[in-house]
Formats: sequence, C-alpha cells, structure tokens
Amino acid sequence: MLDVEEAIRDYLPNIIHMSLATCVGNKPWVCEVHFAYDKELNLYFRSTLSRRHSQEIEQNPTVAGNIISQHQLSDKPRGVYFEGTAKLLENVDEDHVAYKMISSRFNLGNEILEDAKLVDGHKFYEIKVGNFYVFDARETDPSKKYHLHWIK
Repeated sequence: MLDVEEAIRDYLPNIIHMSLATCVGNKPWVCEVHFAYDKELNLYFRSTLSRRHSQEIEQNPTVAGNIISQHQLSDKPRGVYFEGTAKLLENVDEDHVAYKMISSRFNLGNEILEDAKLVDGHKFYEIKVGNFYVFDARETDPSKKYHLHWIK
C-alpha cells in the first residue's frame, strides 16, 4: 500500500513546474507555472494580473492541476494531481511564507518583492489544496490512482 502523503512529499522537490487548470464560462484553460510549496503542502506561484489564468482565478478561484515529470516510454510513471482554491496574495513581504518558499526554491531575492509592487509585475498566488491524487505505476502493479483528502 502506497503512503500517499509520503509519496507526494518525496515527489514535489524534484519537479519545478505544474500544470494549472482554471475555468470560467465553461471554457477550461491550462497553463504551466513554476511553483513552490510549504510544509502544509500549500502551493505558491507568481504571475502577472494580465495572464488568462490570473484573470480566471479572480472570477472563479476553483482550480486543478498536476505536477509530473516527463517520462520515457519505458518508465513507470508517477504523477501528483490536485484540486483546490487559488487566491491572489496581498501585502507579501520578506516574512510571508509565499516569498520565503519561492525565493528559497528558485534562489531569488528581494527583487521579486519589488517586481510584485509594479502594476504589471508578477504577483504572488496561493493554492489551498483540498484533494491530492497520486497516479502510481512505480510501486503499484497494475498502476493505481490514490486519493488524499487534504485541507489543513
């Protein structure tokens, strides 16, 4: 039996981008963003307000996505999928967890705080995950999808 939380915590450090899905007016959209996370497995990313996913989050904060590595045909795949609620973070400073996680993960400094203050700068977003799923073929034969209800 796969320990789903442990599999997620072991997997996330190795991947730097996630696919993020939004939907407004029954028109789904998916994009790629670089992400960071905290010990409670909240997800963080930066984006400009002009991006479609940012505009859609403002209208409908319900999001989904996946975090996967590229696999070769011979690889046994594993992927992390999630459903949650996204929001634009206000007043992010050097003490905010979003800044700490993103700056640490991507070796960035205070310039991202200055950028966030610009009208067209990259703002900070948080995703509170309600459900995680792990699709696994590495430790499970045949492959299986595991569910982890996650609201912290």
